[in-house]
Amino acid sequence: MTDRQKRIALLKQRAEEKILILDGAMGTMIQKHKLTEEDYRGERFADWKQDVKGNNDLLSLTQPEIIKDIHLQYIAAGADLNGTNTFSATTIAQADYGMESLAYEINYESAKLARQACDEWEAAHPGDVRFVNGAIGPTNRTASISPDVNNPGYRGVTFDQLYTAYKEAANGLLDGGADTLLVETIFDTLNAKAALFAISEVIEERGEDIPVMISGTITDASGRTLSGQTTEAFYNSVRHAKPFSIGLNCALGAAQLRPYVVELSRVAECRVSVYPNAGLPNEFGEYDQTDNEMAALVKEWAESGLINLLGGCCGTTPAHIRAIANSVKGSAPRKSPDIAPRMRLSGLEPFDAA
Repeated sequence: MTDRQKRIALLKQRAEEKILILDGAMGTMIQKHKLTEEDYRGERFADWKQDVKGNNDLLSLTQPEIIKDIHLQYIAAGADLNGTNTFSATTIAQADYGMESLAYEINYESAKLARQACDEWEAAHPGDVRFVNGAIGPTNRTASISPDVNNPGYRGVTFDQLYTAYKEAANGLLDGGADTLLVETIFDTLNAKAALFAISEVIEERGEDIPVMISGTITDASGRTLSGQTTEAFYNSVRHAKPFSIGLNCALGAAQLRPYVVELSRVAECRVSVYPNAGLPNEFGEYDQTDNEMAALVKEWAESGLINLLGGCCGTTPAHIRAIANSVKGSAPRKSPDIAPRMRLSGLEPFDAA
């Protein structure tokens, strides 16, 4: 049994015993450093052909100590699962900076940094194992919607292109030491299907049992993803992947997300994860919800038996994660409901065969 297999077995055991804590926002913590263009470039990319400021994933190569320190802060705050700095680490997203060729390396090095942080913590706290969550973002393209209002049939990316990009990212994350793979911030279910197909091939080729986590995004008060699906329809579309967990993140704060968490908890046969933003952004695009305010909202979710994994997205910090972890300490994880087997289909709405 490999070290990763041992960690995965332990993760599954802990998931039955407690609400697992996810980390908070990587971007929020990076912004606190007020890095310059030169900081992003580092020595290696000092002469790069275009600006790279804003390419946070690149910092795993040029400012690795900053990224590892952020991981350590979240670990110290109580995060069981720590997401890699790879939200945009696909060839498709890195094309904005002309850095497509670096996608595998960014994924590999980002997972390696998170692994080092987790291992350092365990060395100082024997037995307190923490896990690396290999983050795979949605890319900046959508396979379901045309970016050209004058040509509704046009697509800026194909399923095969997404599949190829996601497969490379998944291999880089696992080679670097990730324990799980998280397909997150899903606004287009077709993009997610490409990622899940790629991951299924990677898992088969490696012959490993890798937990796969799925997290969608409800974009506004309509209760739908950007590609138009309701929460239940989204779940029906991806349940075939038999994920370790399915959940929601980003776009909304905890108060706005609650009805969709309830809906997901009602229909999901697997664990439910949620990591909301720190409220809604203010007029400057910043998040004002305090750690205690957010913790009070999600504590009720735990008390109501709605969740298995809980963390924070945009605007959250180690202080938020610490408060959240403390608020649900001792709360039992959600128990999956007894759901009758039947054919469950979906378009924009769910369809359950009688």
